[in-house]
Amino acid sequence: MLQRIQTVYLLISAGISAGLIFVFHLWTNASDVQVFVKDNNLYLGLFLASSFLSLVSIFRYKNRKSQFVLGRLNIILNFILLGLFVYQSLNLSGEADVSEKGIGILLPIFSIVFLVLANKAIKKDEDLVKSVDRLR
Repeated sequence: MLQRIQTVYLLISAGISAGLIFVFHLWTNASDVQVFVKDNNLYLGLFLASSFLSLVSIFRYKNRKSQFVLGRLNIILNFILLGLFVYQSLNLSGEADVSEKGIGILLPIFSIVFLVLANKAIKKDEDLVKSVDRLR
């Protein structure tokens, strides 16, 4: 059933991971050039993989356990992406590459929030189905 609330959360997460990465910049380097996700293939691949996992998870609505596992994998992927951003912005010395951080670095956090909400709703549905099965 595609009309459940976790579908909305997963669509928002996919939209953040696939759409907003082209709108918001990650950082501004020392020469005042804004760096977007499309400028780095690793970040682009991780964001698109996150979006793909969200979309696959939407269409796994008949198997809630695999939908839940895909959500967890997506959360882990976004934490890896967030860790790479933190490493990139903190480990570089001085004004070498990252001069000013952009809002694009926060996109994995927003995605994680919506993925956690989706997993919470999936778990709630699974518990509801289990409780109904006990009554039969």
